[in-house]
Amino acid sequence: MNVAKQIIEKFGGQSALAELIGRGQSTVQYWAKSGMIPAKWQPILLRIAHERAISLSMQDFAESPPKVEVIDKIPKATHWGELEIGTVKLPCYVLENGERVFSLKGAIVGLFQTEGGNLAEYIKVKAIRSFLPEDLLPSEDGTIPVLIQFDTTGSAFAQYAWGLPVEKFMDICAAYSSAAEDPKTELTETQKRIASNANIFLRACYKIGITALVDEVTGYQYDRAEDALQFKLKLFIEEDMRKWEKTFPNELWAEFGRLTNWSGPLHQRPKWWGKLINELVYGYLDADVANWLRENAPKPRHGQNYHQWLTGQYGLKRLLEHIWMLIGMSKACIHMGDLRERMALQFGHQRVQLNLFLPPYYQGNNIRTK
Repeated sequence: MNVAKQIIEKFGGQSALAELIGRGQSTVQYWAKSGMIPAKWQPILLRIAHERAISLSMQDFAESPPKVEVIDKIPKATHWGELEIGTVKLPCYVLENGERVFSLKGAIVGLFQTEGGNLAEYIKVKAIRSFLPEDLLPSEDGTIPVLIQFDTTGSAFAQYAWGLPVEKFMDICAAYSSAAEDPKTELTETQKRIASNANIFLRACYKIGITALVDEVTGYQYDRAEDALQFKLKLFIEEDMRKWEKTFPNELWAEFGRLTNWSGPLHQRPKWWGKLINELVYGYLDADVANWLRENAPKPRHGQNYHQWLTGQYGLKRLLEHIWMLIGMSKACIHMGDLRERMALQFGHQRVQLNLFLPPYYQGNNIRTK
């Protein structure tokens, strides 16, 4: 029996409680079905319980811990970190037995975009049950066999938590994605939103997965930056265009105008300044990101620019930091060639000097060069 049903029984059943709160039985019936009583009703029920000498406290509203398969030994986490999925940081762990898990609460928050809850409530819905593997199907009492209890600290001061194997997290994403693609399956608006989140994450992980495999067989995994794959994941996560915002400040255009002797208004700046942006901004970002931006550049139209393809949480932050560094450096320069040289030195580019020879032409008896 879930938490809501237990409390409802204290008041004599659904009809009796509905009459006490002055609502239809359907309201109480929904509480029993969902297993939770909304926070705004909890103090009301506590007051009614006090008036009628019914044993009820705030602890009775607390959700019971998820039921999991009993295991003989609690594994310890040997490695841990945070994986950013869109705007959510999802705690992840590698256990001493080699199992990779996400924090159960983190997985729920990251995929379902809620403040938490019981995983069984999200995956026992009829729309996706047929798309789930057997070990993810909740039993009647809410047991989910694949959930793992583990020690998050790996030290003498144990702190236990529930974890969801990362492969099973992907299975849940795949189930929602498959349900959304099945013409015979009808999803609610909330389920459609979850399916959309799942699709975005699945696409990003597919790309990261093949990248990681190539890096492993070539040995590049030992040479790449430590956060290279996570940075790519953050880039891939945002498949949809960001809403336009003023990323390039007027200070940058003012410096470009001064260094190129542009005398016109900044809002009518020359189009060739776009080449300066490619060279001095995107050209000095992570090489893989810069190449991806060029290959996937949106068609030029109002409200869409390269910077809209960067993730708001990480890529945009890197972009803004770079732009303001470029503005500061520009203020110390007297012409564009000076800025190019300072940028090259700042980022460790090697100086290359070429001698150019121009052919002469004759004008009268004097030899001149163009």
